[in-house]
Amino acid sequence: MFIACHPVLSTEARIALTLRLLGGLTVPEIARAFLVPEATISQRIVRARRTLAAKHIPFEVPEGDDLQRRLSSVLEVIYLVFNEGYAATAGDEWLRPALCDDALRLGRLLVGLAPQEPEVHGLVALMEIQASRTRARVGRSGEPVLLLEQDRSRWDRLLITRGLAALKRAEDLGGAHGPYALQAAIAACHARATRAEDTDWERIASLYAELYSVTLSPIVELNRAVAVGMAEGPAAALPIVEKLCAEPALKSYHLLPSVRGDLLAKLGRFAEAREEFERAASLTQNTRERALLADRARTCS
Repeated sequence: MFIACHPVLSTEARIALTLRLLGGLTVPEIARAFLVPEATISQRIVRARRTLAAKHIPFEVPEGDDLQRRLSSVLEVIYLVFNEGYAATAGDEWLRPALCDDALRLGRLLVGLAPQEPEVHGLVALMEIQASRTRARVGRSGEPVLLLEQDRSRWDRLLITRGLAALKRAEDLGGAHGPYALQAAIAACHARATRAEDTDWERIASLYAELYSVTLSPIVELNRAVAVGMAEGPAAALPIVEKLCAEPALKSYHLLPSVRGDLLAKLGRFAEAREEFERAASLTQNTRERALLADRARTCS
């Protein structure tokens, strides 16, 4: 991964090439991660290969400062592999546990290679805590079980303990405000709540606000809206989501209408909510997720 993430390439090209060649992700899966058309990802990969060939880049492991310059790209590759395992883009399965396991293995290896890098610990913390929910995220027939409906007794306490320890290590190294550490801190809020109703949604909303200031990601802002809705009510969150409806990057992102539908349903605007859930179902390529969204649409009557 460090070899493929060469600084002669743009950050986007490095990550796309590495995800395709080494991460095992398909072009559509990578496109979803970047919120761009599949053709854009295909072009990035082709151009990256041509650039490496044209510049006669040697096939060698970087060292010193060169290795450091590639670290953030490697972290993002591992993160995106884990995400695809945690919520599959397409297919008949909600989870792809093997991808999560591979990403965790790579993250743990990276801790050994870069023990003083706080964001390495932050990423591992995030993956450990998220992976702790795996058994509770699917029902007996493989259907998705949403976070607030999960049986928390099925969460893996060992993985949570490891994740919280990794988060503390990241914070002790001065990395509390890095993007991965912030996401891990959000996951930790859920992990520390023994019941869904004990969740500190105000802190989660605050952490998402800080994360957005670091990343400027519209997906982060959408997640903040969810947290605001839980902390202050759906009426407070809906304007945030309405503003995001004009965001070009989220035009085909199924979770935007899904979140809007949820807020509208809570406000009793069921006809509008049904339309949003139906739109969300039409946008996802995962059959399990499509069934869940279609079911939510049917309940809005």
